[in-house]
Amino acid sequence: MTAEPLDATDHEILALLREDARRTLSDIAGRVTLSTAAVKRRIDRLQEAGIITGFTVQIDHAKLGWGVEAFAQLRFFGTTNVDEIVQSTTRMPEAQAVFTIAGDPDALVWLRVRDLQHLQRTVDELRRSHRITNTKTLIVLDSWTRGQQWPSAEAP
Repeated sequence: MTAEPLDATDHEILALLREDARRTLSDIAGRVTLSTAAVKRRIDRLQEAGIITGFTVQIDHAKLGWGVEAFAQLRFFGTTNVDEIVQSTTRMPEAQAVFTIAGDPDALVWLRVRDLQHLQRTVDELRRSHRITNTKTLIVLDSWTRGQQWPSAEAP
């Protein structure tokens, strides 16, 4: 299906939903100065076009005991295909996402673990794969995601 071009109102609706996916249709309608029915039609159209692929919740993983995030850069033997790269990591509960990359490294894996010892065990498990030739681990100190406010420098 070929999507119609998005106008400024569509982009504003997407930004509002990105900020809070539970935002009511009437709240969105008031902010974009459309009727609730018109907002619903636009959201339905965005879903049908595949632009909106789902709605989600943001979780504070630290409060669940999984507060350490890291990225592992992985290098594989040159004969390893993309499916093998993805399969080598997606079976791990610590893997949040896998990005295959053109160039060096071959893949970037976003990991979430309980503590540094858990991270070490996870990286060791990755290294046990006979297809992986090299790893480099980067620990996340802080992060920002589009749609989130960056904490003020004045905040305690």
